[in-house]
Amino acid sequence: MTPPAQRGPSALPPIRRIKACLNGGRSEPFVPRRPAELSASATGAVAAGAEAVHLHPRDAAGRESLAAQDIGPAVRAVRAAGVPVGVSTGLWMTGGDAARRFELVAAWATLPDRPDFASVNVSEDGYDDLVTLLAGMGVAVEAGVWSPADAARVGPADRVLVEVIGAAAPEAVPAADAILARLGGVGGTDVPILLHGEDEACWPLVAHAGRLGLPTRVGFEDTLTGPSGEPVATNAELVRLALRVWAGAARPTPG
Repeated sequence: MTPPAQRGPSALPPIRRIKACLNGGRSEPFVPRRPAELSASATGAVAAGAEAVHLHPRDAAGRESLAAQDIGPAVRAVRAAGVPVGVSTGLWMTGGDAARRFELVAAWATLPDRPDFASVNVSEDGYDDLVTLLAGMGVAVEAGVWSPADAARVGPADRVLVEVIGAAAPEAVPAADAILARLGGVGGTDVPILLHGEDEACWPLVAHAGRLGLPTRVGFEDTLTGPSGEPVATNAELVRLALRVWAGAARPTPG
């Protein structure tokens, strides 16, 4: 396969170790949703070591939203943390309607506070058109790759997210390695790769990312518990735990 290519010079700063994913679609009362809650959570996560934040803005009813009226205030609030801010473009937010998603994202062009980057899942309808739209607005693209098949068709991107979703803990590393192999392996592409998993796959892949020298992500979107299954109260605590796991698994640099 042809490895994914960068879209051209990107102002997106690299993530060297960890990105915080603040909320996803979670509805637990302690998960941040409103702009003020997201701002406080992002500030805490960055103080703990996060180099970027990813969030799912919500509408007035608390639903995940792609509407400019919800994206703008959430991004503006989180910018106070001082790191790049990214959002999801998950097609489920428009009930699978790719045309409606395109229309909502196109309206971001009117925002003074656009996201620095947005994740676009390769497997979703309308992927290519949405990537082109975001590029035209100056929003960097993270290509969400969930499978080897996705890896085979990912196009130009600023970062590739290797995402293992729905896998049990013992399956997480083999699933990730199969995707990485289809991408050409670690170092097989000029595009930065970030590796992470959700739920049971989260902590095994934080450690695997450390072993491979790849950045990872953690936060309430990916897990509600620590590496031993212990309850965790904040995204900042998850970031601190993940950095410890990542660093503990990292290969020593030859001296």
